[in-house]
Amino acid sequence: MRITFVLPHAGMSGGNRVLAIYASRLQRRGHAVQVVSIPRHVPSFARKLKSLLRGQGWPADPEAEHSWFDGLEVPHRVLERVRPVNDADVPDADVVLATFWRTGPWVAALSPSKGAKAILLQGYETSPGHEDPAIDAVWRLPLRKIVISKWLVELARERFDDGDVHHVPNSVDSAQFYAAPRGRQTRPTVGMLYGWFHAKGVDVAVRALERVRERVPDLKVLAFGAERVAPQVPLPSWIEFHYRPPQQALRYLYAQCDAWLCASRREGFHLPPLEAMACRCPVVSTRVGGPMDIVEQGVNGFLVEVEDAAALAERLLQVLAFDEARWKRMSDAALATAVRYTWDDATVLLEQALAEIAELSAVHS
Repeated sequence: MRITFVLPHAGMSGGNRVLAIYASRLQRRGHAVQVVSIPRHVPSFARKLKSLLRGQGWPADPEAEHSWFDGLEVPHRVLERVRPVNDADVPDADVVLATFWRTGPWVAALSPSKGAKAILLQGYETSPGHEDPAIDAVWRLPLRKIVISKWLVELARERFDDGDVHHVPNSVDSAQFYAAPRGRQTRPTVGMLYGWFHAKGVDVAVRALERVRERVPDLKVLAFGAERVAPQVPLPSWIEFHYRPPQQALRYLYAQCDAWLCASRREGFHLPPLEAMACRCPVVSTRVGGPMDIVEQGVNGFLVEVEDAAALAERLLQVLAFDEARWKRMSDAALATAVRYTWDDATVLLEQALAEIAELSAVHS
């Protein structure tokens, strides 16, 4: 098949990482893959001045950012400026795939020759209780949907009356994320991802960890993230923060943890808990995205309700208090979960979904 991926900025987000994995693997399977993206937005002088006059300070220019598509043998065209993708930007193909809600209208407006129109939805990009008419409008576009977690399948059916959705869960690269058999750390250690978006729930995580420290004073907390710690979402000094650690270092961070904490308010999937599991780390998470699909209560981790810092703390304390044999059973179960479904399995599912979408489009054209 000829497959075009239409991206927003192709940076280092987790969603872009998934897309790069699929683009590379589909090409290796013999498909002709093309990626089209827009450059990173840089605020204009006028916007910077307006920010200064509002008392918000002069915005810093964004740091130079690599892309998950760097070094891939997949053709990747970056447009000359931030603007919608149009017919002149993409080749004729069998399938053209929007990969984010903002790119959905662009793909919907393309000519039929550009391929059967589909969208890979990796989330519903609002916090719980908030609605965005623009996002809802994209979910209602005549694009065939591919989603990455079960709650998105349910969202499509219940909110948008669309029961014909392809479910292609994410996986984890076991060649990158792994750890030797291990026991608990001498010093109790919890890991977490840092992100300043409200949906990431870092404030909830910190509240939970403060409760844990009251009963485990020597608690060690490791955090990493793709953004620097922001004043509006601070981290206490007792949390050890790693800013954009090298990819090859991530498994060592995961493998230092007795439990991995996810306090998110909403996630499409969220790869870090699965990566932690691949490194033999049990997960304590709110009921969001991927964790709802992969965490078996009391087997490889625990799930609690969103916003419940007290319950997160209690479950963390429970994992940290396990004896060596009980912790090892949960650690082994976490690893078994991570390796039972591979990126090869996921790529086959995506390939089948795209082929079906192309075939149905050809039948109805």
